[in-house]
Amino acid sequence: MKTNKDTAAQTPKELLAELQTLVLEAEKMMGDSLSEHTADAMTSLRERFDATQERLGEIYEGAKKRVVAGAKYTDETVRANPYQSIAIAAGVGLLVGVLLGRRGK
Repeated sequence: MKTNKDTAAQTPKELLAELQTLVLEAEKMMGDSLSEHTADAMTSLRERFDATQERLGEIYEGAKKRVVAGAKYTDETVRANPYQSIAIAAGVGLLVGVLLGRRGK
């Protein structure tokens, strides 16, 4: 059995694949003992699962593209203004240090 630590380290795609495998195993275990009503409910549930999986994949890809674009923009900005970037980073570090120092008192 996987622990929370193992699950947290997985990518969303791996989690979706694991969830899909779990659904397939559950369907296999139930096998022929399903009544017609239960089979219809499982079909409906399967369709909803597939739609949700597709939507999560789209959200993941969109977020991934935005993160990469943000990283590229940040890299370009830092390279174009290295001294300003250093000054800003030092200022933020000083501010965080002061705030954390006050918090400890």
